[in-house]
Amino acid sequence: MNFQKQLESKQFIVLAEMNTPKGIDVSRFVMDIRQLKDRVDAVVVPDLDNGVMRMNALAGGVLAKRQGLETLIHVYCRDRNRMALQADLLAAHALGLHNLIVAPAQEISQCDHRDAAVVNDLNETGLLETIGTLQNGKDLAGFDLEGRPEFTVGCLMTPWSDKASFEEEIKLTQKKISLGASYVVTPPVFDTGRFAQQLAVLQTLNVPIVATVFLIKSVAVARYIAANEPGAYISEDLIRRIRKAQDREIECLKIAGETVSRLRDMTQAVLIQTMGWEHRLPALLDAAGL
Repeated sequence: MNFQKQLESKQFIVLAEMNTPKGIDVSRFVMDIRQLKDRVDAVVVPDLDNGVMRMNALAGGVLAKRQGLETLIHVYCRDRNRMALQADLLAAHALGLHNLIVAPAQEISQCDHRDAAVVNDLNETGLLETIGTLQNGKDLAGFDLEGRPEFTVGCLMTPWSDKASFEEEIKLTQKKISLGASYVVTPPVFDTGRFAQQLAVLQTLNVPIVATVFLIKSVAVARYIAANEPGAYISEDLIRRIRKAQDREIECLKIAGETVSRLRDMTQAVLIQTMGWEHRLPALLDAAGL
């Protein structure tokens, strides 16, 4: 079943994020994807995620699709002008990649190529408008296309730290939906109780909500997120649980699995991010009872 039909069916959807290699050896990437067949509904392939130069999402998406898995790819504006973005979108459709997530990009100062030129010819709303224009059979210069691409398009929400920033993010997301986003991906959820309080507002967007589950790998990672992302709400109790565990890696997988399990009763979909631990996704899914 393709991703659009999955959304329409309102069944619970499990997505797993798979980063492409920093190089040309795709053996581990392909092996990790093969392990997920019949375990997840689709994989999400980011593009130059977290500011790391790596194989692009188009190539990763095609490799994933060859393994028989439904695939979503990120598109964003930092590194490409409007001509290149349109060309990539047409290429994606021709290659069978019809599911997109319009995403914000890491600041170039936090990337591994800090001297790279920043483009940002379009912003996220401009990119959504561009996708809509292509789907109407025109390019941004007004010329007719030979055939109209069709995409299922979603958007990423930026993390919020308080009520005011949450309200602003809701307004921006509403605009993205008006421009064609048909589902919304949340920032990582660490406190499902707090997320439940925000969910009533998120549901007023009237599109499927995909809750992100981020695999915390260590006490150090948990403390870093807690200190630098105030909206994450990682509790001292959770950090203490990891620190006191006999096997901290297993405990981290259990915590992520429990989060997925709780979100199953709250949202239509989850996106699991493991950031280099893709090989541990089967164990995480086991912990979630999936």
